[in-house]
Amino acid sequence: MELGSFIVLTWGIKYMKTRILAVALMAAIVPAAAVAAGMGKAPAAPATQQHQLWAAWGGTVEVRWNRDLAGDLGIRISAPSDALAGLTVRGRDEFTIRRAGSIEFHVVDGYFRGFDGGSLQATGGYTMTLPNGDTLDFNDFQLVPSAKDPLILDFVGRDGKTWFYIDRLMYELMDNDSTLAVGAMDMRITAALARRIGHPETADWPIADLAMTTVVQTQGSGAMPLATNPHWAGDAAPNGGRYEADLFMQMFSMSYSRCQGCAGDEGTGKVVFTPSSTLKNNVNAGTLATTIPNQGDAGTSSALWAASIPWNQKFTGNYAPYGNDQHPYLIWNMYRLNPDGSIDQIGRSGVKHAWLTTNGSCLDPADHDSHVLGRGCTDTYGVGNNDTSSDLGPRSEIVPATGIWGRCGSIYDPNCVGSMTSNPNGSYDQRMIVRENQISATRNPGATYLYESWYIAREDINPYNSMATLTGAPSWTGSSWSPRDGGNSSYKLGPAIDRWVDPQNPGSNALNTGLTTPEGHAKVAVKVSPAPNGMWRYDYAVMNVDFARAVTSGNNPNIRVESNKGFNAFSVPVPVGAMVSALPGRVGEIDPGYNWRAKLANARAEWSTDTNVPGFTRPSFSTSATPRTLDWGVMYSFTLIADKPPVAGSARLGVATAGNPAHYEVDTLVPGT
Repeated sequence: MELGSFIVLTWGIKYMKTRILAVALMAAIVPAAAVAAGMGKAPAAPATQQHQLWAAWGGTVEVRWNRDLAGDLGIRISAPSDALAGLTVRGRDEFTIRRAGSIEFHVVDGYFRGFDGGSLQATGGYTMTLPNGDTLDFNDFQLVPSAKDPLILDFVGRDGKTWFYIDRLMYELMDNDSTLAVGAMDMRITAALARRIGHPETADWPIADLAMTTVVQTQGSGAMPLATNPHWAGDAAPNGGRYEADLFMQMFSMSYSRCQGCAGDEGTGKVVFTPSSTLKNNVNAGTLATTIPNQGDAGTSSALWAASIPWNQKFTGNYAPYGNDQHPYLIWNMYRLNPDGSIDQIGRSGVKHAWLTTNGSCLDPADHDSHVLGRGCTDTYGVGNNDTSSDLGPRSEIVPATGIWGRCGSIYDPNCVGSMTSNPNGSYDQRMIVRENQISATRNPGATYLYESWYIAREDINPYNSMATLTGAPSWTGSSWSPRDGGNSSYKLGPAIDRWVDPQNPGSNALNTGLTTPEGHAKVAVKVSPAPNGMWRYDYAVMNVDFARAVTSGNNPNIRVESNKGFNAFSVPVPVGAMVSALPGRVGEIDPGYNWRAKLANARAEWSTDTNVPGFTRPSFSTSATPRTLDWGVMYSFTLIADKPPVAGSARLGVATAGNPAHYEVDTLVPGT
């Protein structure tokens, strides 16, 4: 389920550090459907505070439809009429907002509390043809506060009915409170429209994302000032302590975005899934307290004093505390738990560059603003925002353990001029893509699935509580793939590998061991099970969490990441004379030919990127493709069959980049003598 929460996002290439208006996450863990039904509403402003009423009109509104999804559902959306020339920096159509009528909202104690009335009307719009041939006219569409919830807008066409609703809104006051900017918001299909098009399962699915700027006509009071007292990681705290960064993943959900060449369970099309993710900063202020409830010890930070976290949009200037445009990053992955007991990673995204914080539910008054996340503050990035090409980049540009981005030479600044000069992404670049045959119920009978979402923040002391998983049951609806995540009841902090083998309670013949180094973290997990004819099956999973022996050049802020490779080999000892069979390593690529090949030599079973081993063939689509190194945010799987039962031993991880040490040893289970 989606979260009924809101986002503050700045927009465009340039911005001013001004004052933030809306930062409340009044329904941060309330599903969108429940919000739409009237549950989890934000409280209206008390009557004594109505002097804080704000009003705005005019400006522009931007719309970007997910036309791939609309096409899958049999919906045809016309080209825009009366739109301004060209697309915006985030690829949206742009329309003028009429200066007739205004939208009203209120602010209480610096926080946006909801809409009070009025509406905004665009000049221009779209017509939409439904699968049965009916037409909906959205020319001169209106944005109207929902009667069901003050934190939702209705998208209303000429028939006066609400076929779409808008959430994930967050506002920022700019230019001395004279401009109200909404950097991003998700537009979703209503239950009524889902029934009308014959796909009731698509109710609440995001189908477009919007943004707008509008002119403030009535300035109320209560806007939040800039952070005047942020506590950066390493700053001195009371009683001789230090502030430390520790970011938590609070909740996320998964949505279907598009598919290339999809045909269903027997197909091989490329499916794109995209999350909406909510994080929360550590709440501790001298004593240990729970940040994420119902997660045991994982929900409480070991950092006694929560540091503020910088949240600056790329290419907007150099700011404290690092003298650059530092911000967190978001990635997401997908895994299949196979009936034979093994696990495979089957999908992985690029990097989403965060660019403004929500700052809901903050606990201190002066340690945060729209570009600084304070103690206890929450932040959400919606599906449409996480699916924006201009905010996505490759993982190869990040030094994960330190959170440094190689801005110089990146896909956005290939010539290192310090500004965004390129945006090479299409709608399938940097997305999490899985093949239909990887998630098909008929091709993978008995399999179950996990979705995973991570935030990476600089100087975060614990990467494992910045990530979380949800169960999934993807299914073909006849025209699209529904992710069917398990929602709140299946949510768990930590990586997917920990749900495959619980490090605290691994069970019989299983083990999950973490590796912590100055270069980052990794995990090695194993399950051993009896196999036919007196043999034993060893299923290993190796998760590179944030390990990279990075090679960088240049100076801050124009750092270039020359390389951030992880591991290039995994091996375990095997007894001399034992009967052993090592299967090719599974690396989760959507195209064949990249699997790590296995060899038995020097009393070891080894899987590696080495192509000089029997059985290696280059994929038909490339004459130069070679197996990829095991880099950060990625899990590879390996299977060994041996005639010896398991004993305690150690696995070896070879580091892809030259240096000291050349490899690391990790405790695991191996075939005994």
